Amino acid sequence: MGKKRMMLYFGSFNPVHRGHIALAEYAVERDLCDEVAMIISPQNPFKHSWAQAAEMDRYAMVEIACRNSRFPERIMPSVIEFLLEKPSYTINTLRHLSENYGDQMEFAILMGSDLINQLPRWKSANEIIAGYDIYVYPRPNIEMEFSTPRTTFLHDAPQHDYSSTAVRDGIERGEKIEEMVDNEVAAYIREKGLWTTSYKITTLTAAIEQGAASAEMFVERGKCYFRKNDWGNAINDFKKAEELAPGQTEAKQFIEMAQEILEFRYKDIYNP
Repeated sequence: MGKKRMMLYFGSFNPVHRGHIALAEYAVERDLCDEVAMIISPQNPFKHSWAQAAEMDRYAMVEIACRNSRFPERIMPSVIEFLLEKPSYTINTLRHLSENYGDQMEFAILMGSDLINQLPRWKSANEIIAGYDIYVYPRPNIEMEFSTPRTTFLHDAPQHDYSSTAVRDGIERGEKIEEMVDNEVAAYIREKGLWTTSYKITTLTAAIEQGAASAEMFVERGKCYFRKNDWGNAINDFKKAEELAPGQTEAKQFIEMAQEILEFRYKDIYNP
């Protein structure tokens, strides 16, 4: 009996959405692998940690989505990167898996056309390029500009117009998200209060208080206060962003908008 063909699907899954699961189902259906391991990254070196939900929340949502997929016995979540050194780099995970399971499994990687374009700047990229088959699915409006001798482009893989960012933005605006995520995942998000404006303020405040403050953090928190009509805190955060990054155009624009709103609403004070 040959080795089990294991497709590794890495991602922050912040949160997992129907498009992620559709791609995993496609890989199984087209016999690209025997199983798909959806590997939740605890900390992506190219993403802000404050923008991610807690790793166990993201794992729980992936577990729900896999369980409700068309192939629950063949599409499963993996916590392997939770156990490895952080930040998590793909090459570290691949080496660990090959050393510990290489005699039982043959590994391949599933990624989007946006990610393979970034592959040359990944840690130990040449080792990944030489050692693994890579299956690339198209991302809307993103051409595959880089490939390897072991790359297969999945031109007919399912595409979705939304992303995890769109899901988070929808939650923050109070919109229904069931079209984009599994119904049980949506219920989990609501139960935990994930990615609401209040959740985002709390998360950003914690990151700022830990001494990791940046202009971007203050802009993001300022926009949350802006949406809550908390003009004072919003303006304060945008001004702090301008102090940290002089010429921060987005912060300046929001300050001007907030001041226009205040002048219009309280014109008796401004124009007695």
